[in-house]
Amino acid sequence: MSGRRPAAVVTGTVRPGWEGVRDAFARGQAEDPGGAQLAVRHGGRTVVDLWTPGTGRFGYGAVPDGATGAAGAGGAYVAQSAGGTTRAGSTHGADGTGGEAGTGGAGRAAGTGGEAATSGVPGAATEHARRTGAGAGGDAETGYRNGHRTGDGSATGTESGTATATGGQALRADSVGVLMSVSKALVAVCAHLLIERGVLDPDDPVARHWPEFAAAGKAGTTVADLLAHRAGLPAYTDDPAGLPDALLLDPAARVRALAAMSPVWDPGTAFLYHALTYGDLVGEVVRRVSGGSVGRFFAREVAGPLGLDLWIGLPEGAEHRFVPQRAVRPEPTPGQVARAVERAGLAPGDRLATSLRASSAELARATASFGTRRGRATEFPAAGGIGDARSLARLYAALVGPVDGVRLLSAATVDRARTPCTDHLPQPGVLHRLDGPDRSRFGLGFELPRPGAPLLGEGSFGHAGAGGRLGMAHPESGLAVGYVCTAMAWEPSAGPDPRWMPWTEAVRQAAGLGG
Repeated sequence: MSGRRPAAVVTGTVRPGWEGVRDAFARGQAEDPGGAQLAVRHGGRTVVDLWTPGTGRFGYGAVPDGATGAAGAGGAYVAQSAGGTTRAGSTHGADGTGGEAGTGGAGRAAGTGGEAATSGVPGAATEHARRTGAGAGGDAETGYRNGHRTGDGSATGTESGTATATGGQALRADSVGVLMSVSKALVAVCAHLLIERGVLDPDDPVARHWPEFAAAGKAGTTVADLLAHRAGLPAYTDDPAGLPDALLLDPAARVRALAAMSPVWDPGTAFLYHALTYGDLVGEVVRRVSGGSVGRFFAREVAGPLGLDLWIGLPEGAEHRFVPQRAVRPEPTPGQVARAVERAGLAPGDRLATSLRASSAELARATASFGTRRGRATEFPAAGGIGDARSLARLYAALVGPVDGVRLLSAATVDRARTPCTDHLPQPGVLHRLDGPDRSRFGLGFELPRPGAPLLGEGSFGHAGAGGRLGMAHPESGLAVGYVCTAMAWEPSAGPDPRWMPWTEAVRQAAGLGG
């Protein structure tokens, strides 16, 4: 026997010249217990539209339908930020999973959010009538059904993936799922639309639009500080247990808590990933300027014109399409998180240590809430976006070029958004000792390429999310990509998600970007 892994069963369509992406996607998903979707646009046109139901073989017991466990969510955020057992400086915006010392790596954080977790609630992926998997825009494509090439793009055979070995619903062409930190890009797009319209400026003091925010030493904090994770507000409270559930599920209460907080470090002098607070900080500025919540603004100004299946707050009418995320490793305990923080050199009573513990606890509970209808309906702008890969690719394509006559941002605005804003800054306090070549890099609201999340190479921008979700674009090549998965498998401390690497390379080659 050759010992080669069998390729995953992949369904969907690719355009001629992009067949290598389909094969690479199948290889990358070969051992993934969860389902995944991959969509690629090139020059505004759909060239790849694929999905696979996954193997269903979860090494760590899948959370039973109806449960609300959030495996790995909080501890991953803190452990890497605080050192833990992970690679120093491996901090970035796509949240890790996993435990702390002795449990196989505590995700990443400091410059990330370590979100990891699983919703584990019932999700149905009933096929939507308008979703056929035949590709967008009627392009002539090469089609695949049950792993068989049809040659002319027509659908043959039955669609794969009607059930999983875990007893949950399989990922289908029109399924939608939690995007975790990929959601941050949706919020950033809203802010940049207002900036481009001249009603908001990155250099504006936040208090100019949100007067209450000036309290407790924040009068000089700028909008850019919020977008670049420099605001010094990584948690909603100084209580290491985090904000109580009753307040955490209340967007107005979260905003009031942030307005009253004093920053943990002098804003603008350091950066640390604001795993959950980012969405409320930037989102409240969007609300104050536009007059509506960031979820409503996104729906009206972005998702509506582009016909996206992306939401910040899932409408009840789309619940039948929701598929839950599932854990592949257990969540670290609060005690493990606290010890990871201490190993970074932070004393238990240090305010930065308390903030890391609070942020971890808040993120874990927020992620668990996505296993409930209430949690999915609530606007959690930093991590609770819900959607599919097709819509992510279409969104990013409309940032770098026209899509069906709609372009969201000008080239100048995109250039400003992808300009590095944290490369010159340390992480706060003793965490600067963890800085390394793989630390997070941020522009204004977007992640920039780094070894642990190379995106599409130099010049690209995007955002990754806990467990392995990914959205990104490369303006010069016209590439835009969306990847959505249900298994919370990515371990950021180990480098890029192994599921990404085969198809990312194939996408670059098909677009003429080389290896």
